[in-house]
Amino acid sequence: MAAPRRILATVTGSPSHARAVLPFARALAAAGHEVVVACPEELGDVFTGFEVAPAMPPMAAAVATLRPALAELAGPPDMDVIMPLLFAGPHVADAVRALRPVADRLAPELVLRDGTELAGLLLAEERGIPHVAAPSGGGQRMGPALVDDALRARSAELGVGPVTGADLHRHGRLDCLPPGWSFAAEGVAPAWSYRQDDEVARGDVLPAWIGELPAGRPLVLATIGTALPMMAGREGGPPGDGPPVDPSGTLRALVDGLADLDCEAVVATGGLPVADGAPAPEHVHVLDWVPQPLLLSCADLLVTHGGYNSIREAVRTGTPMVVLPQFGDQEANADRVGELGLGRRSGPGDVTATCAAVLADGDVRAEVRRAQRAMLALPPVAVAADDLVALVGT
Repeated sequence: MAAPRRILATVTGSPSHARAVLPFARALAAAGHEVVVACPEELGDVFTGFEVAPAMPPMAAAVATLRPALAELAGPPDMDVIMPLLFAGPHVADAVRALRPVADRLAPELVLRDGTELAGLLLAEERGIPHVAAPSGGGQRMGPALVDDALRARSAELGVGPVTGADLHRHGRLDCLPPGWSFAAEGVAPAWSYRQDDEVARGDVLPAWIGELPAGRPLVLATIGTALPMMAGREGGPPGDGPPVDPSGTLRALVDGLADLDCEAVVATGGLPVADGAPAPEHVHVLDWVPQPLLLSCADLLVTHGGYNSIREAVRTGTPMVVLPQFGDQEANADRVGELGLGRRSGPGDVTATCAAVLADGDVRAEVRRAQRAMLALPPVAVAADDLVALVGT
């Protein structure tokens, strides 16, 4: 066993970002290493059992600083414009300053960061210690060239470096998909791949009534993830190059589309209302939350917003997908799901037809099972603990 090391985990964004870091933080702690998690206060509950330093600003703060910058741009911004501002804009220098006291107390030997969290990278470069990125949807699109200028600017503000795009993944990055099913954009460094954890949240159980659903019909899970509920009610919604998203309208499209499908459906709303308030039919079960990885283990189809956590969980359970993207990396993820043969993209008005087509498509089922077998052949996340601490002192 490696000598105990001190690890700082840095997280921002939505709960899905935190849950992508959690299995690796847990593996490090189980191997006897000291792990302190720096995150926004709103994400602290994800890391029960860890020492949590609520030092990171919430993503809402980043979005607030982003909107004036977007207003100065000519033409509609796309994600390649938004990502450097959102994840490496001036607010990130403030996040580094907030992290410094945490690092002074811990004296970390390694930084494990959320894949789009760059304050941890800058702090690690400042202190000359290795840093590694956890799985992340946005991180799959974040290549060195995309954030090079922004990282140079932030490191100059902080008196560090210079830190450049070449430093983004120079110590490595982590993923939980097999290399042949990568969602990484061109230029993003290859990842160390581990098997997706099948129980990120410990002790979850399905509601008893799910066990009583008719077994002769396909079971469909539909969900909009965690970021959209966080964005609900926030002025302007998430930043992006398309029209503002409408989470309640998306839920309405899911309920209406599944109403006309011969299935048993579970729609997880994240606590948001379904637009118009019309009741769902008897075979469409609407609830705030369901333990998604557990239900996917017995589902025939996942209708998803295209979040990267959900995609990995569907591959882990061999579940075909219909993707109804909302914003950000979800657009590219939806296209990649189709390219890989793991499912199909849908629009709000095409939910019924797309779901029916995927449920009837044996080629999709076969390809998802092929990806699942490749994932099951990967080493477990527990192995990552030794791989990560091996970087210390190199």
